[in-house]
Amino acid sequence: MNNDGVRLLNAFADARDRQQASACLAREMGGAAFLIFLKDEETGSFTPAQGFDQRLPGGPSWRAFLKHASNGGEFSGEVAFPDATTLMPAVARHASAAISMFIGRNLRVRWNDIEPGLPILIKLLKTEARVHVALARERSAMEAATHARHLAKALDGARKDVSDASLRLQHLNATLEQRVADEIARRNEAEAALRQAQKLEAIGQLTGGVAHDFNNLLTVIMGGLETIGRQLASMPDMPHISRIMRAQAMAHHASQRAATLTARLLAFSRRQPLDPKSIDVDRLLAGMRELLNSTLGENVRLEIVGNAGLWSALVDASELEHAILNLAVNARDAMPGGGRLTIETGNTWLDDEYVAALPEPVPSGQYVLVAVTDTGTGMDKDLLDRVFEPFFTTKEVGKGTGLGLSQVYGFVRQTGGHIRVYSEPGHGTTVKIYLPRSQTGPEEQGHRALPAATMLRGNEAILVVEDHDDLRAYSSGVLRDLGYQVYEAADAASAISFLESSRTIDLLFTDVVLPDNRHGKNVADHARRLHPTIKVLFTTGYTRNAIVHNGRLDTGVNLLSKPFTFRALAEKVRTILDET
Repeated sequence: MNNDGVRLLNAFADARDRQQASACLAREMGGAAFLIFLKDEETGSFTPAQGFDQRLPGGPSWRAFLKHASNGGEFSGEVAFPDATTLMPAVARHASAAISMFIGRNLRVRWNDIEPGLPILIKLLKTEARVHVALARERSAMEAATHARHLAKALDGARKDVSDASLRLQHLNATLEQRVADEIARRNEAEAALRQAQKLEAIGQLTGGVAHDFNNLLTVIMGGLETIGRQLASMPDMPHISRIMRAQAMAHHASQRAATLTARLLAFSRRQPLDPKSIDVDRLLAGMRELLNSTLGENVRLEIVGNAGLWSALVDASELEHAILNLAVNARDAMPGGGRLTIETGNTWLDDEYVAALPEPVPSGQYVLVAVTDTGTGMDKDLLDRVFEPFFTTKEVGKGTGLGLSQVYGFVRQTGGHIRVYSEPGHGTTVKIYLPRSQTGPEEQGHRALPAATMLRGNEAILVVEDHDDLRAYSSGVLRDLGYQVYEAADAASAISFLESSRTIDLLFTDVVLPDNRHGKNVADHARRLHPTIKVLFTTGYTRNAIVHNGRLDTGVNLLSKPFTFRALAEKVRTILDET
């Protein structure tokens, strides 16, 4: 090897120096660049040798390079090339392993004839390339082995994770199945409760309408029987008169029972007019103790557990007494061999979560609790589902009407409260009544002395407005017997026409429900405009929103519920007329 060959090898021995060495060599030879391309024995493609500039002059692609090298240039070598696009394919066909290329300033391109030491340099580069490839493969193998170890470790961990996940999944599946089962059960229970509430609402609407018609009839029946009784009382004592009086008494007693049943139907359908006041429930229970003891009998022990800090309840006191008495009677009948009845009071709160789960609307907030618990036979779920239905009873024929609990249910719901029954066969029953809390202290429940019959008479002018002919005739007859001046109207239009006359009326006694979609409130409002001092007394057998809202009688409204008696009408009229 001559000195030029040694110099060439020395200059390109270190790959880190080749870019600088190739640039120097190109300048010495008066050219622009010196490149060496090695042929890949596997693919047959040519790429710049290690350490040389990897970017071709003129552009990154062979086509751009050849266009740059041949543009106005002149080629020399072993083969003539017709154009630049065929240069490298032709060179590749004539080169077995490598191509060295010199690009001169005049764009002359030469290959493989630049320096005597070029073949040795190419061998060095090829050996270096093989070593480089081998090292790269070794690194790849090592990396692959490392990756495989990591993968194996990851797979082993994954197997453990999968095993753990499988156990967790089994647990989650079991938990999910239980949750789904619980949710289905909860929804079924809610749907059943909703259906029950809808059924009770439908029954309530039906019974309320029936009760309205019955109250009109019962008022006439009871009034006629009372009139017969008064007439018979003034007759001489004769055998046939006595028999008639006994028959009249039995009929009157039956009509009173019918009136009681109708009142219970109205209570269930939430159509009874309530007059809620702020009351002390513990004081009310204390006043009922004697009545409850006599109702329960000697075999049932009564315990009343009060609460020293009990809130006042906003409730109709007389209706609450009826409700507690009904519950006591039911408890007594459930303990035929005797037992214990406990009535306990307390303060409680119904939160949003609890009321949201109820089928009927109940506002959350503060309530006064009255819990009635017996040690009787108890009830199963089927009985509990029907316990509030009217006329449903487990008692023997003739032992119960099946209206006791339905009356309690209607009263509590109309009051704005909530009622729940808890019971199991053989473990007794607990009925919990939640009454709305009053924000004021309890009112004094005074008892007004009943006036003597002679004090119930008068001579004031009264207009009776009633569309039921027999009932109008009865009411007018009672008032005339008491000495009043009575005028009659069968509908709202006739009443208003009469009021527009110059006649002075002291009291308007009107039914709430009148024909032609009118009601007594229209007549009363018109009467007050014409006669500002007139007194008004309403009567009804079925409450409507005219004078009752949210189940409560409007403030300042006087009401006589049907069916009413001679004495009740006389007392109510005289009381209103005497008010200042």
